[in-house]
Amino acid sequence: MVAKEHAAGVVSAARDRLVRLSEQLHAHPETAWEEHRAVRWVGDLLSEGGFEVEVGYLGLETALRATYGSGPFRLGLCAEYDALPGLGHACGHNLISASSVGAALALAPLADELGITVEIYGTPAEEGGGGKIEMLDRGAFHGLDLAMMAHPAPVDVAEARPFAVSHSHVSYRGKAAHAAAYPEQGVNAADAFTVAQVAVGLLRQQLPPSVRVHGVVTNGGAAPNAIPELTEGRWYVRAESLQELAEIEERVWRCFEAGAVATGCELSVEPESKPYAEFRADDSALAAYRRNAEELGRVCSAGATASRMNRASTDMGNVSQVVPAIHPYIGINSLPALNHQREFADHCVGEDAELAIRDAATALAWTAIDVATKRGGGHDGAR
Repeated sequence: MVAKEHAAGVVSAARDRLVRLSEQLHAHPETAWEEHRAVRWVGDLLSEGGFEVEVGYLGLETALRATYGSGPFRLGLCAEYDALPGLGHACGHNLISASSVGAALALAPLADELGITVEIYGTPAEEGGGGKIEMLDRGAFHGLDLAMMAHPAPVDVAEARPFAVSHSHVSYRGKAAHAAAYPEQGVNAADAFTVAQVAVGLLRQQLPPSVRVHGVVTNGGAAPNAIPELTEGRWYVRAESLQELAEIEERVWRCFEAGAVATGCELSVEPESKPYAEFRADDSALAAYRRNAEELGRVCSAGATASRMNRASTDMGNVSQVVPAIHPYIGINSLPALNHQREFADHCVGEDAELAIRDAATALAWTAIDVATKRGGGHDGAR
């Protein structure tokens, strides 16, 4: 197909700019809702490519929407760019931005021929902040014919099957006292977390294999000679679906209530975002992506490898509940390093990372061409 050859050529020609964007993001990691440099760098590159760019999209300072063309087939590409607290780009969002921008640049010259409106969304706060959910609630993504992105992973996996997940801030409030002189006067908020975590550990035996419960204590007290009066933590509950998540959460929160009852502390559980939904992949777009990735020499893993690789949660799941979507994983040859490890962040720059940018951008662009043509957005001249 002439259109595909042209798209691949644009990605190759933009290689240095895409790699530079990826390396900038990697060297200057910004966490959820703080991606001020990232959104500007992504927007600048798209603007240079002729896109109409709106930074601060829908009133969200670090969100972006850029468009090119006016065809009836609306394609949405998502560019994530937030980093992990303390770990930098250990989930490779720098590569997501570069590959989505690359695909957008590749499709722009073909937009009229294919009957496409290319829309690229800069989506903040995927790592626990629910940026795409906030954007959905404000009107983003609705009406798209297809939404896509490619996420870095140790190996290639075509189909995403992420868990639904809730993110909560948990705190206990007790009463401070001198730990040696007047311990009986205190109400120990650290003990409340200990009771809760023991209860969660015991609960795990009765949980379905599709459920995960995990978290960290972010504030365990201020001084060893003072009974802690305030402790705080962040906890995630994951399940196969939003329905299962709602059923499981009640049992999990009873474990935290046990900590409050046992110690006399006050418990507060506040959601950090709306729950992330399970992912619903569009079958035809997924099949097209798999073919295109394989044509580029990619080998998509299956079986046990794929079933472990594709279970991380994402707010792209919420997008997939509203519009057709795919969320394939692009391998960066990082094994034994895995996502959310410092060693994985190290692999998100370098030769394999640059190859992943090229292949992901090309495969996404080719997939858009296939789907738009099949669904009537384009015409025979695009082939």
